[in-house]
Amino acid sequence: MQLIICEKPKVAQKVAAALSGGKYEQKRQSGVSYFLLERAGRKIAVAPAVGHVYSLMQEKGERGYPVFGIKWVPAYEVDKGADYTKGYVESIEALAKKADEFVCACDYDIEGSLIGFNVIRFACKSEKGKRMKFSALTEDDLIEAYEGMGELDYLNAYAGEARHMLDWFYGINLSRALMEAIRKSGKYQVMSIGRVQGPTLHILAMREKEIVAFKPVPYWQLFALCKAVRFTHAKERFLKKEEASAALKASSNDGVVESVEAREYAQNPLPPFDLTDLQVEAYRQFSFAPAQTLQMAQTLYESSLISYPRTASQKLPEKLNLPKIINAISKQGEYAKSAGELIEKKRFKPFEGKKEDPAHPAIHPTGQAGQIGEKERKLYDLIVKRFLSCFAEAARRESMKVVLDCSGQKYSVTGNRTKEQGWFAHYAPYVKLEETTLPAFSQGEKVRVDEFKMEEKKTQPPKRYTPASLISELEERELGTKATRAVIVDTLFKRGYLAGSKSMGVTPFGMAVHEALGKNAPEILDEELTRTIEKEMELIAEGKVQKEVAIEDGKKVLLKILGKFREKEKEIGMELAMGLKKKEIGGSLLGKCSKCNEGELRIIRSKAGNQFVGCSNYPKCTNTYSLPREAKIEAVGKMCEKCGTPMVKVIRRGQRPFEMCLLMKCETKNDTGGMFKSRTVVIEAGAAPPAALPAKKTASDEKIKTPAPSKTIIIQKPQVTLAQQQEEFKPVEEPKRKAARKKPVKLGKAGAALAKKGKR
Repeated sequence: MQLIICEKPKVAQKVAAALSGGKYEQKRQSGVSYFLLERAGRKIAVAPAVGHVYSLMQEKGERGYPVFGIKWVPAYEVDKGADYTKGYVESIEALAKKADEFVCACDYDIEGSLIGFNVIRFACKSEKGKRMKFSALTEDDLIEAYEGMGELDYLNAYAGEARHMLDWFYGINLSRALMEAIRKSGKYQVMSIGRVQGPTLHILAMREKEIVAFKPVPYWQLFALCKAVRFTHAKERFLKKEEASAALKASSNDGVVESVEAREYAQNPLPPFDLTDLQVEAYRQFSFAPAQTLQMAQTLYESSLISYPRTASQKLPEKLNLPKIINAISKQGEYAKSAGELIEKKRFKPFEGKKEDPAHPAIHPTGQAGQIGEKERKLYDLIVKRFLSCFAEAARRESMKVVLDCSGQKYSVTGNRTKEQGWFAHYAPYVKLEETTLPAFSQGEKVRVDEFKMEEKKTQPPKRYTPASLISELEERELGTKATRAVIVDTLFKRGYLAGSKSMGVTPFGMAVHEALGKNAPEILDEELTRTIEKEMELIAEGKVQKEVAIEDGKKVLLKILGKFREKEKEIGMELAMGLKKKEIGGSLLGKCSKCNEGELRIIRSKAGNQFVGCSNYPKCTNTYSLPREAKIEAVGKMCEKCGTPMVKVIRRGQRPFEMCLLMKCETKNDTGGMFKSRTVVIEAGAAPPAALPAKKTASDEKIKTPAPSKTIIIQKPQVTLAQQQEEFKPVEEPKRKAARKKPVKLGKAGAALAKKGKR
């Protein structure tokens, strides 16, 4: 009998169905399903694993570090959470006794190859095997993979094994070192760091330092309104107000069109998705986290709707039979028009990107249809439309630049518009372009400028990473793998090093970990070390480096790092303990105090529910800001464009959240078209209302100048001294809920009788 090992149960069933033409038997062994069939007179059993059913475990129960003695064992022996894998291992072991040939049909990548290799050598007790290679779970793909299978891809498996062993060595030893250091300071905290976690934390921490060190610089911009079009002064930013004022004064309302430049150009389609591009685009379009996108893409793959998602390729080779796929898609109602146009014009050659993957093509639909969830449907729609748009014509765009001469002061505007949709129509609604059609201007034309305006702004700090932009950054820096980057980011969140679901910031505790490692063991944060290890993994897969050599090289480097770490264990522990203390108030930090430039502004809340923003440098610094009551306040990690004061998000039940500047006198409070798009005006009780707004009578007939359609919220400031506030108020924390009262239990006659006897 031939035993085929698959990575997941659903894949095993699809392989069995494809090889048997749907005529297979479903059996059970150890509570797990497997499939029996015959093909060309040969008996075949198809059995599933569930990912990695074997894990690395320390050989001896030593708690210290360094430790390098490890072995492969069934995953359920390492982790109680992996108990579900036991039945799969026992099922394969039983079937292996009846088989004389073993085939790996796991995902064709380093991880899949290692999963199959471990099952064959440990559960099947064999060092030899065959390999099926496929990129989609369609019947044609699976039959072709079976009939064309070759020897087991041992080099891929060796590379996977080396990566797992080095990851274990680095992860366990460095994490134990951190926890031992903090334990010696008298604290306890579950911590982890690894060869990719370290550099990733370093990237984020350095960005955080840039933001903290950033000092906003004021600048001024000049604008001219002509034919209802807003022109910008040729010198986009004036760093001196005097220069901006002089240029404004010199600008004449009688202008001349100095030049009109129109340019038409072709805009090529975007390439088909690789995994990183898909994760970035799904985040941009739907706010799907990268790990969520990968999980949903895996579901679509296992449903035979798309090709294998863990790919780095932007290529669609001819052997995929692209015309056949497009024809199949044309039978799916919502894509019939788009696919039909491509078929009619015989456009079967895709626009491809530069990235390649020797194992798999770019992510593409298979042409098959199926029932999927709402979120998976969104992702599927994105993949199909990106795929179809690759075959369409380039779009035609026109760019026009107009320059005005206003008595020697030059103002310009640029407009872009689409002349021919091309691939835009196939990728709609995911194409987001600025369409600006300018009115008619001709060179030498005399025009009248209706208005000039000078605006003061401030430079903004660098933006924090989003989950998607960080994944893209890690790929660019060659850190981690396409399958592990999202997991690494999630781990940093779980350990409390990061905060913020969309704009990711490093927590005070995360910064403390980074600072401690940077001072005492900088190699842990070193990108180059991680890149070197990744390249060695590639060389193992290519047969240029022996697995054992790569592992020994990695161990030598790690031993040097741990030696330095142990020498400074006490200092590291004290820094980590300080970081833990900061962690308690980390969620309330808003940024550097602009008044003293030493303390941190933080949200402070009293037991009575009052809240305000104060400086951590009190009593040296008495800087405070009022906050709305009965609202949840969150830091947003950015400064006000107008005044440079920290911004916060105000969240109230039943209302749309909005962002506001902490400075009550900031001009954004009067800008109804700016910050408060919900037309909400926030004023302090007893404060003078905005003078420029029309009057409206309140219920008490007192005139408060506020826009008629607006909602007025009166904010009562705490009637206590600053010293009292600082003593009374404490960091933001979840209010404790009152314990629910226990209702008396009503007993029936039988229960009452037993109760009397003391039995109930």
